[in-house]
Amino acid sequence: MAALPTPSGRDSTPNAKPASAKPLNDLDFHSGARIEEITKLIQEFGKHEMRDFDDQRALEVHTAKDFIFSMLGLVQKLDHKLPVSNEYLLLSGGVREGVVDMNPDELGDYARGTDYDVDFTLLVPALKLHDRNQPVTLDMRHSPPCHSWLSLRLFSEATMSRWKDCCTETEAEPGEPGGGGAGAGGGGYYFSPTKVADWFHRSVCTVIEEIRGRPQRGVPAVSAVARNGTAVTVVLAVGRSRLLYDIVPVVSFKGWPAVAQNWLMENHFWDGKITEEEVISGFYLVPACSRHGRRDNEWRLAFSRSEVQLKKCISVHLIQAYQAYKAIIVKLLSRPRAISPYHLRSLMLWACDRLPSSFLAQPDNAAHFLLGLLDDLAHCLVNRSCPNYFLPQCNMFDDLSDATVLLLACRLSSVRSDPAEHLRSAVEHAKAANKLAQELRLQLQQRRSSPGPNSSQADGSAGQVDGLARKLQQLVTENQGKSISVFLNPDDVSKPHFRIDDKFF
Repeated sequence: MAALPTPSGRDSTPNAKPASAKPLNDLDFHSGARIEEITKLIQEFGKHEMRDFDDQRALEVHTAKDFIFSMLGLVQKLDHKLPVSNEYLLLSGGVREGVVDMNPDELGDYARGTDYDVDFTLLVPALKLHDRNQPVTLDMRHSPPCHSWLSLRLFSEATMSRWKDCCTETEAEPGEPGGGGAGAGGGGYYFSPTKVADWFHRSVCTVIEEIRGRPQRGVPAVSAVARNGTAVTVVLAVGRSRLLYDIVPVVSFKGWPAVAQNWLMENHFWDGKITEEEVISGFYLVPACSRHGRRDNEWRLAFSRSEVQLKKCISVHLIQAYQAYKAIIVKLLSRPRAISPYHLRSLMLWACDRLPSSFLAQPDNAAHFLLGLLDDLAHCLVNRSCPNYFLPQCNMFDDLSDATVLLLACRLSSVRSDPAEHLRSAVEHAKAANKLAQELRLQLQQRRSSPGPNSSQADGSAGQVDGLARKLQQLVTENQGKSISVFLNPDDVSKPHFRIDDKFF
């Protein structure tokens, strides 16, 4: 009688030498998935999500950036509210990607491939408080942790007069900052995030309509302008690219807030890799309210400049696993919008503090990173606790209801039970988005390649921009993930000067 075949397909005979089998020590205990398979899926997802800029794309990104900066210079000229010498922070990724902690249910639905090819967030200071070297004390008496009101008494009389129409007037109680009422040095006037957002949206729309009324060759086409919560989303068409800018009016501070001083006393993963001065160079108030706060008055603290610096200290393999993890979670837990990518980013930063850097630097541990981040999120949901990385006293899950926690935990459990299948779905989604984007770019290219009266002029200009494109490609390649600050002179918007970390261009 023939011997029964073994699972490997070889005949089993009494005298056969046992075939060497790969030891089953690379399995995920909970799901039974192979660690090696999960790692390969993470790597494949990373390839499809990679943002490679060729020379043409780099030039189009640069053209769009110049348009946005010039447009903001014209906004400043409208009523001179914005600072004459301003410093913007340009972040890779839109607000929906979690680069800024803003309310996810107000941000609108935009998808890469369908609506845009490349996305950015631009923080535009409406007010600056840069003349202090000591910790900044904010008026947080009326707000939960991580939020604050802002009294205009901190600023000059000229500033108060310029922004008075974007303030709420509140009778301050004796002993409070600005105590004595509205007449006490402007202490009763609080800078209103909603009124500032209203003004900013109106101003941007006014300027863009003026630009549209005077079309010029080579100027990007504005495909859409929309207000999403307190951010203004502008989508530009430049050549074959569609670029999305989420522009957020903020209040900019130098130094470090007193409420976050205790965080500096703890040990962190970035110790010894970057200096404390780089981490605490400044912070922002962004126009975002807590769930039960007063929307007209309440701002949220944001440490975006610090986060740009910290990202340089995070392992690329952890970042790759985090991107795959974010794609799975954001898609599965999109309704209700209780968990935002910023929450997931905070968990990653806490993991960096908790785990040895030698472990996080190993490429073979990518699967463990993803599974661990899933477990961390489940723990936070069950305990309804997700502390802000810079302000641990601020629990970002404090307002979740029992029903929401149960719903999200059940969905997360399904991911944890079969992470490989959800990763495969994320890979296919990324492939589809890339394919759609390529098809749309091809259609644009075909329409623009048809002969026209200016085709010879366009051909002549191509050689002139080729050198600039190569230079821009080099800048993008050498400075990925770095802080980009822009210094703009509204009297000469043709010459924006921007700084990448400590380099000036």
